[in-house]
This record gives sequence, structure tokens and C-alpha cells, in this order.
Amino acid sequence: MRGYIVALAFLEPSTRTMYSFQSATYRLGGKTLVFSSKEATSLAKGENYADTIRMLDLYSDLIVIRSRHEGTAKYAAEIAENPVINAGDGRHEHPTQAMIDLYTMYRLFGAIDGLVIGVLGDLKYARTITSLLYGLTRFKPKKVYLISPGLLSLRKEVYDKITELGLPVEETTSLQEVLPELDVLYVTRIQKERYPDPLEYEKVKNLYRITPEVLGNAKKELRILHPLPKIDEIDPAVDETPYAAYFKQARWGVPLRMALLSLVLGVYEEV
Repeated sequence: MRGYIVALAFLEPSTRTMYSFQSATYRLGGKTLVFSSKEATSLAKGENYADTIRMLDLYSDLIVIRSRHEGTAKYAAEIAENPVINAGDGRHEHPTQAMIDLYTMYRLFGAIDGLVIGVLGDLKYARTITSLLYGLTRFKPKKVYLISPGLLSLRKEVYDKITELGLPVEETTSLQEVLPELDVLYVTRIQKERYPDPLEYEKVKNLYRITPEVLGNAKKELRILHPLPKIDEIDPAVDETPYAAYFKQARWGVPLRMALLSLVLGVYEEV
């Protein structure tokens, strides 16, 4: 990517996604333009969003964008002449995180087909869950358990889509009932920033917590994934167990995004 510039337009807080894209660009020899809030740009002065995208498009070869508003990345792609990568739009999707999740499963188990996967927590608002489930429809897992209370269950349009595409899913409220079957447990935090009503968040914020004791009847081969950041949903003691794979997952985000940038810009070499 020597000579290429990537604009990192992060209108919502980020650590792993922003810095892994930046690291990926640097490791490939490129450079980045970064703004991490609209207050740091002319958006704060009242400039409309379309004009901001046009400026970024003029100054870079590719835009990576994150926003709390659904549809932002698609709208940017319709305006920009250069490629746009969705780094998370509201509670809609986070496709590059799903690529990392799938790649991590592949690295850990050698295949995704045949795995029993549990996704636990905020299935209603977690955009990582939506993208992961859509991604899993491209493979043949043995079973995908959707583990959440009714208040946080998967949105109907997502459930209808994945079942229409043949993903073998089953909804449950009990982790303990399905834990002995799981090869992968994908945990998400309860996302306070997605809740329109603070009282709704207070009702559900501590419903699930993974501790070494909770994992007492898990397979020894079980691996726990998490898109991070994790707050209270995983006890820090789990970090020291063989079950924890979420830091590997975060590390592998850099080579995954290096590959993605190379493919999108067409700068890779066939090996």
C-alpha cells in the first residue's frame, strides 16, 4: 500500500477497530488520515455529512467509516468514488468484525462446518451478532444457539433472514442447558449506548456473567470469543483459562484487515 492513504472516519468511539485498521495500513506501507469524532471536523461547524464524505474521498484512496446511525456506510459509498468499508453502523451491522470472528473460528478449529456455536447476551442491539449470523449462513455449523432473555432476543427481521437461508438455530434463555454441547461461546456485552430507554438497560445489564464456576460443565475444547470491549459479562479470572480466545481474536484482526485492504485496493500479489 505504499503511496496509498486510508481515511479513518470514526464518528463513534472505537479502540480495536480503528487501531487495527490503522496498524494494518501501516504494516502494508500506507498512511492514514484519522478523525475520531465529529467535533474534530467541520461537521461540528454545521457542514453536511455528504460534503464531509466528498472531502475525505478527495484526500484519500479508501474510507473506513463508523457511525452510531444505521445506513451511514451505505450512504457514504453512494457518494464517494473510492471504496468505503463499513466499520460499524449503529445497531445494524459490523461486517469486518464478523470476518475476524469467522477467521478466528477457522484458526482455532480448522473449520467452521460442524461446530456447535452459542451466541450469548444482547442479541437485539449487538451489530456484531447480526453480521456474525449472516456470515455463518455461508458455512454449515451443526447448531447455533441464540442465548438471551426475551428482552434481548434477536430481532425478527434477522431471525427470519438467517432461518430462510438455512442456518440451524435454536433460541434458549439458559446457557447451562446448552453449554456442554458448545465448541464456541460468543459473548457480547449489554450495549448501554444502543438503548433508547435507560430503564430498559438497567433491567438487563447484569443478566449474564461468565465465571470459571459457570464453565464447570463445559468441554475442555470450548473457546470463548468476544468482540470486545468486555465490561462485567466475563470475569477477569476467565482470561487466564484455556477457554479465553478473545485476545487472539483481537490480534488476528490486524492480518485479517491487512488482507481486506489489499483485496479492496487490488494491491495484493497472488502466491
